[in-house]
Amino acid sequence: MTGDPGFVFIDQINAANPTPQLGRIEIISGCGEQTLLPYESCNLGSINLARMVKNDGDKIGVDFDTLSDVVPLAVRFLDNVIDVNKFPITKIEEMTKRTRKIGLGVMGFADMLYQMGVPYNSDRAVGIAREVMRFIRDKAHETSRQLARERGAFPAFKGSIFDVEGGEPIRNAACTTVAPTGTLSIIAGCSSGIEPVFAAVFVRNILDGENLLEVNSHFEKAAKEAGVCSLDLLHRLVTCNHLHEQKDVPEYIRSVFVTAHQVSPEWHVKIQAAFQEFTDNAVSKTVNFPKEATRQDIASVFNMAYESGLKGITVYRDDSRELQPLCTGDAGIELVKSYFKRK
Repeated sequence: MTGDPGFVFIDQINAANPTPQLGRIEIISGCGEQTLLPYESCNLGSINLARMVKNDGDKIGVDFDTLSDVVPLAVRFLDNVIDVNKFPITKIEEMTKRTRKIGLGVMGFADMLYQMGVPYNSDRAVGIAREVMRFIRDKAHETSRQLARERGAFPAFKGSIFDVEGGEPIRNAACTTVAPTGTLSIIAGCSSGIEPVFAAVFVRNILDGENLLEVNSHFEKAAKEAGVCSLDLLHRLVTCNHLHEQKDVPEYIRSVFVTAHQVSPEWHVKIQAAFQEFTDNAVSKTVNFPKEATRQDIASVFNMAYESGLKGITVYRDDSRELQPLCTGDAGIELVKSYFKRK
């Protein structure tokens, strides 16, 4: 056991099955975001929300104009991938093309909130999550319906949840998914999926024992503007992950730059539920627990997740693995020195 169990609610997954006439959903991807019928596959793509922020004078908000351009492009791209893909066996190709599921999601949500000055564990963050994902879902469905007019509906449309009186044909049985985007977010230089940032400064353990220092660019910018970005501060943060306890950092920075272990299980679930409400497939999300977490703590999150209508959830108890992919500690001291020297 590694202390990071996940829970899948198969009844709630099948309640949202878009093609019940084809059978029950039996498969979910390893990170819990994609629900599939036997032999189905699904192409995933993620919009970097950190790039979907605009500054209108004194107000920083979501750039819905850019999102309105990006979502249709992404939906068309993912639908095209189905046709140009090379499938490992004929059965997978047949099932995938029968439902034409795609999974457009997001990453960089925490970085979006940082830029907007909104704490992750707040009602405003929940509201932004709902507003953004509803916009993406609606625009994705609108584009999929346009594709159906151009290219035809997915072959299993008859008998699907979309096959209702007055219902428009749609090209894809599902359009949206929120994946963890671990590797994608590293490439894009943003926070992963809809997760809070693990720490303002931390060490990422990668393959072959190599360590990489991660300093959140939005935190660094705010700290520099406040005149508090120092070698000493980065040393403290990489060893303790307690930004909220650093009294020399202005209170507004400490309150906005909330990190994973400051977010209570309730807020983790609230954010996931906000995204799940407007996501066709499922939402990948991890609840971070301290090492001292009890069985009852874990059970309460699973119950809360089910009652909130989630399709699944994962927890991770700190220090439950000998080598963690993300960590703070003495290993970062020398990396911080090199980083600060370069800067």
